[in-house]
Amino acid sequence: MQIIAADVIVTSPDRNFVTLKITTEEGITGLGDATLNGRELSVASYLADHVVPLLIGRDAHRIEDTWQFLYRSAYWRRGPVTMAAIAAVDVALWDIKAKAAGLPLYQLLGGASRNGIMAYGHASGRDLPELFDSIRKHLALGYRSIRVQTSVPGINAVYGVAAQPGVDGKRYDYEPAQRTALPAEEDWDTRAYLRHLPGVFEAVRGEFGPELPLLHDGHHRMTPIQAAKLGKALEPYDLFWLEDCTPAENQEALRLVRQHTTTPLAIGEVFNTVWDYQSLIREQLIDYVRSAVTHTGGITAMRKLLDYAAQYQIKSGIHGPTDISPVGMAAALHLDLAIHNFGIQEYMQHGPATDEVFRQSFTFEDGYLHPGEQPGLGVELDEEAAARFPYQPAYLPFNRLKDGTVHDW
Repeated sequence: MQIIAADVIVTSPDRNFVTLKITTEEGITGLGDATLNGRELSVASYLADHVVPLLIGRDAHRIEDTWQFLYRSAYWRRGPVTMAAIAAVDVALWDIKAKAAGLPLYQLLGGASRNGIMAYGHASGRDLPELFDSIRKHLALGYRSIRVQTSVPGINAVYGVAAQPGVDGKRYDYEPAQRTALPAEEDWDTRAYLRHLPGVFEAVRGEFGPELPLLHDGHHRMTPIQAAKLGKALEPYDLFWLEDCTPAENQEALRLVRQHTTTPLAIGEVFNTVWDYQSLIREQLIDYVRSAVTHTGGITAMRKLLDYAAQYQIKSGIHGPTDISPVGMAAALHLDLAIHNFGIQEYMQHGPATDEVFRQSFTFEDGYLHPGEQPGLGVELDEEAAARFPYQPAYLPFNRLKDGTVHDW
């Protein structure tokens, strides 16, 4: 099944997305997500200028061979740009293979291991009443698990709080990457955060009871000892997980955190390969793998990574915010449904313009996602609609401490 065309499509309905469309001589097309939030054009160029010429004439069925070729032949391995480009090719080829077989993709991955995929939503508030309202709203939408993010007294803007306005005056509900010429500057104070957060979870547990699974994202902002302190302080509130408690590029840092807390740990949304997890998984320093299919080499690589994690009873928690396109989300859902060591799936619902460009078969009912039964991924790209939403530069914010030092956002 020879590849005769590969097109890179950049569109900005609600936010920027990069999509790879591969076409075979039989007329079968496959889609892959190559979106890298805030650096989209770097991946678009990598694909268009360096990868697409290598795909023409290749056999679309040879997915593993193509993956290894793109990873090894470049010599410069790993990194978010390279791995997002490889992921787009990989997912598009799986889409083609499943369409050729006339099956939804999860059937080619071994079939369903569960009936549905438990999802968690993002609740947030500038104060407790606003946070409680957000939690109730998500429960009404059907979510059975809730991530809790909150403003901190004395800090003007905090990651993950939807109601706080950005520099453009808009709320953060959909996407924190703001359409501005330069990244927005926000402030940060770790000690204030550590003082404030345990009381928030005490209040949430008091209002919503012990059964509701609660999650929290530290977003890489703590040192290892600070992360250990927070994990220990949150133990009475029985979190489902504490995410990205410290920058985990230093994998050894998680040893210190693990020594001090039994709060489950989730890591990896900024990771790109299995090598980023090698010590974390082997030493059982985390409980959930947070990588995105889009940023970690696609379905082929993620399946191997999660099989490795399964040997140590570590589960999946695949990254799924709105900077993963519906194509990337569908790929994650097919993998979620098939693997044995599924944990939970992050799910932020895309905006109406995105749903117009990407027609999806996956569903969300009663707190559970399902990829649907259409052959392939179950997502089709409306190229005419995509053309109505041209790329717009957008940047994620960054943090500075009170003394002006740049800090992790």
